[in-house]
Amino acid sequence: MNIIIAGGGKVGGTLAEQLSAEGHSITIIDVDQNTLDRLNDQLDVMCVRGNCASRGVLIEAGAKSADVIIAASDYDEVNLLCCHSAHLLGVPHTVARVRGTSYVNDLATLKDDLGITMLVNPELAVAVEISRILRFPNAANVETFARGRVEMISFQIQPDDFVADRSLAELSPKIRSLPILFCAVEREDKVSIPNGSFVLRQGDRVHMAGTPAGLHEFFRLLGRNAHKIKTVFIVGGGRIAFYLLYQLERLGMSCKLAERDASRCRELAEAFPRSLIIHGDGTDPELLTEERLPASDAFVALTDRDEDNLIISLYAHQAGVPKVIAKSSHQNYTSIARSAGVESVVSPKVTTAYQILRLIRGLQNSKGSTMTALYRIAGGQAEAMEFQVRTDNKNLSIPLRDLSHRLRPGVLISVVVRDGTVIIPDGSTCLEAGDDVIVVAQNSVITDLDDIYTAG
Repeated sequence: MNIIIAGGGKVGGTLAEQLSAEGHSITIIDVDQNTLDRLNDQLDVMCVRGNCASRGVLIEAGAKSADVIIAASDYDEVNLLCCHSAHLLGVPHTVARVRGTSYVNDLATLKDDLGITMLVNPELAVAVEISRILRFPNAANVETFARGRVEMISFQIQPDDFVADRSLAELSPKIRSLPILFCAVEREDKVSIPNGSFVLRQGDRVHMAGTPAGLHEFFRLLGRNAHKIKTVFIVGGGRIAFYLLYQLERLGMSCKLAERDASRCRELAEAFPRSLIIHGDGTDPELLTEERLPASDAFVALTDRDEDNLIISLYAHQAGVPKVIAKSSHQNYTSIARSAGVESVVSPKVTTAYQILRLIRGLQNSKGSTMTALYRIAGGQAEAMEFQVRTDNKNLSIPLRDLSHRLRPGVLISVVVRDGTVIIPDGSTCLEAGDDVIVVAQNSVITDLDDIYTAG
């Protein structure tokens, strides 16, 4: 597909890298020549310098023959105008990044009025992700499928976990009967899609799918009875914090938030009277001690500096806060944080890239099964996808045991949702039209459910 990306910053650069690697023709528009030079050196892309909201610049970038334009500049209004101009030029699909809290109630209207295919709000998406993690504190990350009926979580095997040094087939019938499935395992730098003979080891990072109730029961049997989070300490009062306070107040959690900027503190205090807004430097250990950080159930670092987030998250972890979450736009910081004990790291640019990548995959496959969710897991080495099964998909009504030789290597059908009922598939399970199917794939670019099968 011919894709124009307007804005070569963190989100635009990440999208350009991923979409270029999947074989799309990418053109990047940016006003900064240094940004374009860097991306041109790193990626196989075309570059155009200029204002992406300009009709002439869009035409120069090839808008009249483009399939998709993604507006990811630093300015919401420029992104909206860029997509509207592209729509008037005949670009079939437009995506705009809109971050401002003042637009949050107008997104549906803006989308319709301006002819925009998709509006993405990275900060809102990350706030929702953080709230999911806080509702399920045993997990490092939580992704949702099938309208919340299925969740995929990750966690690390501890030395005293009874599942350590045992194959999946050896687990007790009580565990095997739960509506859960071990989908992927990270061990050092290698990712495996496990089968029954796979032996779990201490230190493995496990990705598991199942119903929320099944996952909670698994952790109860594992002996990890994390108490419900009631108090949350947040450092940083930006857009993510605004959306997160809204989420957490609705969940009944008590929040403290430290922010350096006095005017921003006043704004947050007026918007969230039930939360305690503290004017001060949340990276100062003295302030954290005075405000009784160790007594909090959870800590979330949301400053504009990834390094500060990492450092104060480590401080909170060492202070004994049970659940610690850090925001980072640098993916290489994730492994550093995890090695130091901070398992939950969220990234606005990665979250946004996944949302847009799912749209692009769906547009590639407009006549096939619909992809309704897409997440990169295991450090990007595997993907978890949700599809809606159509009547013309291959191999319907055939037991999975008879399809094992047709599945691509590294592909696992992990969950089937039929008429609202979650099914953990076994050899007798068949796929039927209307099912929602969750697939985990390693080393494969899947755009359609039929892609999980080998040719022939």
